[in-house]
Amino acid sequence: MSKTILITGASRGFGKLWADAFLQRGDKVIATARNLKDLQDLSDKYGQALLPLQLDVNDRAAVFAAVQKAQQHTGRIDVLINNAGYGLFGAVEETTEQEARAQMETNFFGLLWASQAVLPIMRAQGGGHIIQVSSILGLVTLPVLGLYNASKFAVEGLSETLATEVKQFGIHVTMIEPNGFTTDWAGASAASTTPMEEYAGLRKAFSDSATPDSFGNPAATTPAILKLVDSAQPPLRLLLGKVALPFAKSVYEARLAEWDQWQEVAHAAHG
Repeated sequence: MSKTILITGASRGFGKLWADAFLQRGDKVIATARNLKDLQDLSDKYGQALLPLQLDVNDRAAVFAAVQKAQQHTGRIDVLINNAGYGLFGAVEETTEQEARAQMETNFFGLLWASQAVLPIMRAQGGGHIIQVSSILGLVTLPVLGLYNASKFAVEGLSETLATEVKQFGIHVTMIEPNGFTTDWAGASAASTTPMEEYAGLRKAFSDSATPDSFGNPAATTPAILKLVDSAQPPLRLLLGKVALPFAKSVYEARLAEWDQWQEVAHAAHG
């Protein structure tokens, strides 16, 4: 049975790849982008099956208006995929107020606005599925990505809470947590702070640590996303790629060991 799927940030990367896959199999897609020219090829290919909408997710009123227009056009929204976002590269100390706020506005608040906007529609229709494109860096961290890490940690906390709140309405929430993939996330889509010499060595070590095996093939994610959207009982979290789970396990094992080491102090602090 075909679905109606709203995808934010569909101009490139995962968003555009998945939009194409949904359209190819016969779903209806509402795709948002800052520049509609980036969606012209999909419009030419799929015609009325695609509703392209210009949207800056940082504008809460515009997000609500776009979701309302999508619902009026299609009659329902079965799935929301919050994909809009970008990476900010730079040490925490290097990050300006404007850079920090812009990162949170898009990666966190834009996702929040879209989630809020779609909830009344999904409640009224008796169910739906909100898919948040988070990151493995919403569970663990890497240096020189502090604000990006923080934005995805915020997405994780928000979305886990949201899942408990909307389960009663038949609405599912899933966080997708990819490791690195060969999209342009670290290229044209990314932003960078003004570097400080004090962090030059750390930046080089971070850059040198990346190997070709660290990054997955974006096209390989499509079957996973189709399976997720079609699942009657989707998971709360879905890690994508070969690197994500081993990375998370190693970090969490270290966390547990440290918590155990300090348990006597923690217990005494209870009073």
